[in-house]
Amino acid sequence: MVDDRYEQLHAAFRWQVPPDFNIAEACCGRWARETPKATAIYFDSESGCRAQYSYAQLQRAANRLSNALLNQGVRRGHRVAIVLPQRFETAVAHIALQQIGAVAMPLSMLFGTEALAFRLQDSGAVLAIAACEVLPALREAKPHCPALRRVLVVGDCPIAGDELRWMEALQAEEARFKPVATRADDPAILIYTSGTTGNPKGALIPQRALIGNLTGFIASQNWFGFDPFDPSRPSDAVFWSPADWAWTGGLMDALLPTLYFGRPIVAWQGRFSAAKAFELMGAYGVTHSFLFPTALKAMMKAEPRPQRHRLKLRALMSAGEAVGDAVFTWCRDALGVPVNEMFGQTEMNYVVGNCQALWPAKPGSMGR
Repeated sequence: MVDDRYEQLHAAFRWQVPPDFNIAEACCGRWARETPKATAIYFDSESGCRAQYSYAQLQRAANRLSNALLNQGVRRGHRVAIVLPQRFETAVAHIALQQIGAVAMPLSMLFGTEALAFRLQDSGAVLAIAACEVLPALREAKPHCPALRRVLVVGDCPIAGDELRWMEALQAEEARFKPVATRADDPAILIYTSGTTGNPKGALIPQRALIGNLTGFIASQNWFGFDPFDPSRPSDAVFWSPADWAWTGGLMDALLPTLYFGRPIVAWQGRFSAAKAFELMGAYGVTHSFLFPTALKAMMKAEPRPQRHRLKLRALMSAGEAVGDAVFTWCRDALGVPVNEMFGQTEMNYVVGNCQALWPAKPGSMGR
């Protein structure tokens, strides 16, 4: 039985938000200086391409991109769309944009012309960083978006008009860059809600929102490999989630918090399948994950007893819908980790949640 320490933790908690704060410095800059060789991204893909990138490599690429963006007229406060899957370049884009004080606007690869056009027009985005796969829809949307001046193309495909190749743009720039200083209240990320009625709404999130996210992240991840009673002990966590980095769940519950703590995250560029989920977690020694209930159901159906994968899983968060008794029990008994359910919204993530390490949870409980 888990001791219930919630009241004690809640009563002792105080926010520590410095007046100056920048996501790029917190998630990459300091690690590039302190632990430059530490792995930031493990990349894996359906095409069989695999790579491993350090924090130093992430910082150098981000520096080149920051310089390239400035040369393309991107300035502090400008909105820049990121239409990319889980891959190294996506993380580079986020770090580079925060370094120049611009606002990152992640957009799903699944969006069609109309969805892209609305968000690009509504935000006044001046540039888009996009994968080859979305170029057809982006080209159709561009005439309706007068502010959109350039498209930076990631991948190997023919370009047209005023489009620029990612590799060529970065190779032309220096790997040194002096980041701007940002206030904690400065805008950092613009995420559009999925919206069930009418047009989607854009939630403009400040730099400090990442700090606000960390309480929910570490609680839902059973303290993410750290000792809650001895902060000096390091974490050896490895994170993976199939959650799209274009949404709050993938960006604020996976990519940015993992990098904030200087740990590696697995980027899987491909479709989700139960078999691939087990394979990735086993191959990369994944210790912490965020899996939607539908993903957990598929995994439970495919592998009722997944011991053969020799998983190292220590914490599992789930959100989006109720997990249910059967999946809750399977996670506890077959995976060895009771699932921590959580609820949040685009505008304000991690509203309530569970933490099996420090307070008990019941099936169907959304948490505290």
